[in-house]
Amino acid sequence: MNRECDFLIIGSGAAGLSMALKAAGHGRVIVVTKSDISATNTAEAQGGIASVTYPPDDFDKHIRDTMVCGSNECDPEAVRIVVEGAPARIKDLIGWGVAFDKQGGRYDLAREGGHSEHRILHHKDYTGREIEDKLVARVKEHPNIEVLEHHFAIDLLTQHHLGQLVKKSTPGIECYGAYVLNLKDHSVFTVLSKVTVLATGGVGNLYNVTTNPHVATGDGIAMAHRAKAVVENMEFIQFHPTALYYPGERPSFLITEAMRGFGAVLRTQDGEEFMHRYHKMGSLAPRDIVSRAIDNELKSRGEDFVYLDVAHKPADEIIQHFPNIYNKCLSIGIDITKDMIPVAPAAHYCCGGVKVDGDGQTSISRLYAIGETSSTGLHGANRLASNSLIEAVVYAHRAAEHAISRIGSIELQRGIPDWDYEGTSIPEELVLVTQSRKELQQVMNSYVGIVRSDMRLERAFSRMEIIFKETEELYKRSTLSRHLCELRNMIAVAYLIIKQAKEMKQSVGLHYTIDYPAPGITAKEF
Repeated sequence: MNRECDFLIIGSGAAGLSMALKAAGHGRVIVVTKSDISATNTAEAQGGIASVTYPPDDFDKHIRDTMVCGSNECDPEAVRIVVEGAPARIKDLIGWGVAFDKQGGRYDLAREGGHSEHRILHHKDYTGREIEDKLVARVKEHPNIEVLEHHFAIDLLTQHHLGQLVKKSTPGIECYGAYVLNLKDHSVFTVLSKVTVLATGGVGNLYNVTTNPHVATGDGIAMAHRAKAVVENMEFIQFHPTALYYPGERPSFLITEAMRGFGAVLRTQDGEEFMHRYHKMGSLAPRDIVSRAIDNELKSRGEDFVYLDVAHKPADEIIQHFPNIYNKCLSIGIDITKDMIPVAPAAHYCCGGVKVDGDGQTSISRLYAIGETSSTGLHGANRLASNSLIEAVVYAHRAAEHAISRIGSIELQRGIPDWDYEGTSIPEELVLVTQSRKELQQVMNSYVGIVRSDMRLERAFSRMEIIFKETEELYKRSTLSRHLCELRNMIAVAYLIIKQAKEMKQSVGLHYTIDYPAPGITAKEF
């Protein structure tokens, strides 16, 4: 049964749910999410959310830290928007019930890599879960918000679905909603909306090893790309330097950067500290530096992990600050108050995405993108730790304000045809989907990882063309499933990452290539 609404929000993390709450007082909201409402990247975030709170911190320091970490590739206006808008959005979260840790009546601010001051608000070491839970509770009780769990947005609706030829150069492309797949009964229906919002999170599952939950397959970016929106900066894939090394577990368990801010140090397997050889900030260097340093140590030594050592800190303080990590490690026989933690880098965050302006508008009218799906310009070539959650809620607020101001003048487009099932049948060999997914992840891990080269990227591009052709043929003749739709999206996003990495003829931030080493850094070092 087809549906209509004022605001269609695809995704249920901090960005999507906070925008839903802002928009719900001004119209009917439908939130589409392909799994349970809480199965999001937001819920997995440990460290916290960055905001200037107390002196000696100030906006200029946060802006400077963000720009430096982003290799000065950040959009200064986007940085200003987020940094200066952060305190008000923190108040929103507190108003929705989020309980950030306090000590002595003041917020207990942590410090993470790349930050010059303590400015990370947190809730133990599961801040994202606290934020997600409180937003979910508010959304579920709001009468104007309908949540469609286990529903998959397949494609955005544009003039293409009215029989018009739409190219990236086509002026005035508009979004009218989306085709949505009910994952329980496999029916496809149309959701017509005045405004559509992409808030589908990241792309981590394009890689073999990732901290992202299984839902992070780049769906929003892929849909926007097919709809001819501008997508940028996809070469900047951030690898978190300290994921728990525990072979066979997926996703990889994240060891928050706040632990290094707390005083943990990185060591090789023989116990040697090494980060001071790569950066003056040592273990608190920006993530791109730390990840490449670990990658270099592993390759030069022929080892699979390094250690993160926090055992020199008081045991009671370790358990108090990091109960989630303490319990997880204890469950596999590691007592972090006594033992070092084996860690290795894992795909973590996409700094690029669907290009948006200061109000979250994409290049397609009536279509917004917020959170990790978007490219606001905040992160530049490398994201500063804990800037992502605050970006999500700041841009959700701005997108909501902008959309609300326009909603009264927008009419629903009711000429969209229903989904066409003709010529499709249930595929008998689902092994084709799972095998292609594994191959894609292996290609991305091997050739488009922390360190790249022209040859590796060419090889990745060739392999991806083969997987693309095979999957498109399967897609045309198959009834839809979540796994097939995700694979199709992952291929589109992998193509964008490889293509834009090939076009970047220099090493900058997260894109490091041995063919164009950064000034002052020899290819041998990384």
